Amino acid sequence: MKRDIVEEANKIISHFPRFHSEEDPFKILIETILSQRTRDENTEKAAKALFSKYNNVFELSKAQPEDLYELIKPSGMYKQKSKRIIEISKILVDQYNGEVPDTLEELLKLPGVGRKTANIVLYVGFGKKALAVDTHVHRISNRLGWVNTKTPEETEDELKKIIPPELWGPLNGAMVNFGQKICKPISPKCFDCILKDVCPSANQFLKPEKK
Repeated sequence: MKRDIVEEANKIISHFPRFHSEEDPFKILIETILSQRTRDENTEKAAKALFSKYNNVFELSKAQPEDLYELIKPSGMYKQKSKRIIEISKILVDQYNGEVPDTLEELLKLPGVGRKTANIVLYVGFGKKALAVDTHVHRISNRLGWVNTKTPEETEDELKKIIPPELWGPLNGAMVNFGQKICKPISPKCFDCILKDVCPSANQFLKPEKK
């Protein structure tokens, strides 16, 4: 049976959509930094506390790292993240008039901003066609047999060849939800998966349920 990968991607997007309430590119950038190596609920808690005290890039650029410690502690690695957030804020004020750049090339010049973060900002903050590949997208794309890659960068390149641009942005958030609820790294819920009939990895996880 010939597979329709675009249809499979659309199924994941329609069944596991991720909605973004924030549209401010700066806040999206900072939230993405806060989200590194932590859960969504911790990111939300830290971001809410941070932006309740600092409303914009100009206020944050004048802060000291220790001013942020208690505010963003729920996100973990708070000392490192505090330093990075203020460093980025100063650069945006000094070099970009307080605006977040809207190109991949310029975003990647910011300290600590990799392709995943930059692409999330481009899609969520600016509405551009951008494909953010995190651990979920990389892992699931390989598990599904869409790609056969070793790194997220390779996965991004290969996915762009088979997934139409209008799906790039929505796919990241949907893959994250899909990976958290169904296609987990360990003990995925293949019985409940909408793609179990086409997934080449399903058989190794599908075992008869014990009575």
